[in-house]
Amino acid sequence: MAKKDKKSLPPSGAGLVRYFDEETRGPKLSPEQVVIMTILLAIFCIALRFT
Repeated sequence: MAKKDKKSLPPSGAGLVRYFDEETRGPKLSPEQVVIMTILLAIFCIALRFT
């Protein structure tokens, strides 16, 4: 009988960067805040266009 080559896998998470552990500078905005600010900016630009 032939022997099976046993290949071991690296431990889970090996070599991966954990981005949620890193602190970043700058404002922390939720997705809802970004959508609202985008809509407000679009309305402002449209209002300026027609004045």
